[in-house]
Amino acid sequence: MTFQLLWRSVAREPGRAWRLAAWSVAEVAPSFVVGLALAGAIDDGFGGGRPEVGVIWVGVLGLSWVVAAVGARQALLALAGIVEPFRERLIAGVVQDALVGARVEAAAVTRSNLQVEVARDAFATVLGVLRSFVFTLVSVVLGMAALMPEVLVLVLPPIAAGVALFLLSLPALARRQREFLIADERTTEVVTMAMGGLRDVVACGDEERTVALVGRRIDEQAAAARALARVTAVRTFSLGLGGWLPVMLVLGFAPGLGASPGVVVGVLAAVVQSLTPALGGLVEGLGVSGVRLVVTLERLLGNRPVEGPQRVMPPDVRVELSGVTFRYGPHADPVVAGLDLVVAEGEHLAVVGPSGIGKSTLAALITGLVRPDEGAVTVGGMAADRVDPAARVLIPQEAYVFRGTLWDNLTYLSVASASRVDGAVDAVGARELVGRLGGYQAEIHAGLLTPGERQLLALVRAYLSPTRLTILDESTCHLDLAAEARAEQAFARRGGTLIVIAHRLTSALRARRILVMDGSTAVSGTHADLLRTSPLYADLAGQWGPDLEKVS
Repeated sequence: MTFQLLWRSVAREPGRAWRLAAWSVAEVAPSFVVGLALAGAIDDGFGGGRPEVGVIWVGVLGLSWVVAAVGARQALLALAGIVEPFRERLIAGVVQDALVGARVEAAAVTRSNLQVEVARDAFATVLGVLRSFVFTLVSVVLGMAALMPEVLVLVLPPIAAGVALFLLSLPALARRQREFLIADERTTEVVTMAMGGLRDVVACGDEERTVALVGRRIDEQAAAARALARVTAVRTFSLGLGGWLPVMLVLGFAPGLGASPGVVVGVLAAVVQSLTPALGGLVEGLGVSGVRLVVTLERLLGNRPVEGPQRVMPPDVRVELSGVTFRYGPHADPVVAGLDLVVAEGEHLAVVGPSGIGKSTLAALITGLVRPDEGAVTVGGMAADRVDPAARVLIPQEAYVFRGTLWDNLTYLSVASASRVDGAVDAVGARELVGRLGGYQAEIHAGLLTPGERQLLALVRAYLSPTRLTILDESTCHLDLAAEARAEQAFARRGGTLIVIAHRLTSALRARRILVMDGSTAVSGTHADLLRTSPLYADLAGQWGPDLEKVS
């Protein structure tokens, strides 16, 4: 399962994989040129009394390094284009697993997120070293074949033997690495427990038993470390066999095969400068990052909860809450208490109330991210937690933008044509931002965008999605009043059901109906009705008086 996941991540978008391969060819250009250039410079150039030829060969070698520098930069970007989506899918699966059928355990999600980051870094390293070794090996072999094919018999067999020995040791290395990690965790656990209860241990005179317990765990970890070191020694031997034995064979036997001094120097340069570092990177990368990647993915994928109920597409998106009560703990006060609410399909509802009163919790209940303690939440007559995510979209206050092209970010939830994307960008009011970022194919990074810019991109993404139920959970709070109005009006014109968790009361004036939450009760009505019937709403309207006049 682990290797299938990794392979799908590479093959998911063939265009990016081919782009990585193409730039990798450019990156290893010196590996192909170095032997030919040095042999030509020594034998035909400086050694043959024609220094101008030697200078030309040296210039060719220098030019290949320029090509390699450009290729390395572009290959790194192409590699990120494969690795970052892998991270996004992995973290989405982890978070979804944490949300299936239960409350969110923050510590578990945080721990899993850290493991995802470890997996992402390890995957990038593994993919990078595999790519580098394969392309370098092919480039060196082609270069030697063009220079003097006979020397390949001195180079390829020890490299093949070293790689084979290393690959044979990988299963044992992974097993020992896993045992060491488990032993390390057990040692940490028992030492933490002993240190936390040190005063009680001394008071009860239980020092000897505690020392013995901690000592056993330390001994187990030391034994696991020694076993890991023994397997690691095989890795070192395979590197010496594949990386340095060819040097000795070339020095000892290449002249006997008819190799000139320039050919010997060129072959040695190709081996020492290109092949040996690539093999070292492969051994180190797979031996450390590869094992870490497998172990981490096994933990992430092997501890997944039992799959929840099958998701279904509802016939409509009528939202209904019947006697819904929800609390964040068995002894906590309810955040939502006995709430009855019906939102008809196509309705535009605004939800207002003080901060922390339960508005975002209401959004989580409607989208099925949490289940009520009492009552029922349905969408189209289906339990909210069983509704297919494609039927609704929730944009939170902190909008998420992933690393990649602007186009990929905008069309993440849809398959849209350029004209549709243009229409959504114009409707939501993001045209100026798209121009500033450099167009749809520009690479973007969340850290370089303001919170308001991230919100605009997330709103365009939601606008393009085919969902009929849209929930904006204070997702315009970083926009100014005019930008907020334009975005909300665009969603109102778009059709479908729109629920806006209002950051400003101006959002309420644009809705057909307003729900006011005050922690104990919830009342709904129009703006005029609530001014008469809800003291809380009247107070909120009074606080927002100047801004309400701007949109009235």
